[in-house]
Amino acid sequence: MKKALLFLLITSFFSVNKATAQFDEDQMGAWYMYFFSTQFEDSKFGVQGDVQVRNWDLGGDLEQLLLRGGFTYKPEQADIKFTLGYGNITTGAFGDDNSTVSESRIYQEALFPTNFADKVLLTHRFRYEQRFVENQDMRTRYRYNLFVNVPLNGKGMEKGAVYLALYNELFINGQRSIGNGNTVEIFDRNRFYAALGYTIKKGLRTQLGVMNQTTDNWSKNQLQLSLHHSF
Repeated sequence: MKKALLFLLITSFFSVNKATAQFDEDQMGAWYMYFFSTQFEDSKFGVQGDVQVRNWDLGGDLEQLLLRGGFTYKPEQADIKFTLGYGNITTGAFGDDNSTVSESRIYQEALFPTNFADKVLLTHRFRYEQRFVENQDMRTRYRYNLFVNVPLNGKGMEKGAVYLALYNELFINGQRSIGNGNTVEIFDRNRFYAALGYTIKKGLRTQLGVMNQTTDNWSKNQLQLSLHHSF
């Protein structure tokens, strides 16, 4: 299993563009994000979600507005968290075109942390999505994300910690046909991210970094500013 995941990650790092995109790949985009999670008191259940405003540029030209939330379940005897959730996504066109496409998304995921050498914090996330995109047949997608946090100032992830945050996420489509004679590739996209993070206080962290998103047709960099809130 570990060798297969490593192969997928290495393959995704070397994805090559095959066509010219319909937007400016050299223009830096920006994603502004808020992630939240909480566990109900004396319960195995909780909620988590995120709000993301994604722009083709640094601000003003909407790429996507993503609203997502779900119920979580964390077994007592295992360090793993399961989520059943729903997302609503509005996707905008590049440039002066104000047209949008809407999507409803149901997802299931498993999230579990591991440590490497007691200093490198790893988190694996497996996600399966059922996507209902406007004017398309129902689609499915598989996602695997490896998150890596490395504390830099000896404080772990406690208050005042400065840390390096990395992730790589691979997206695989469940089918090629999406309706009306249109098809997509099995490889959907890959995202590689690097940032610096800071723990403001227990349960509240912020990160600033850059994510490179690559498909078969294009590659684009996105500035990312995020707030991570557990309460």
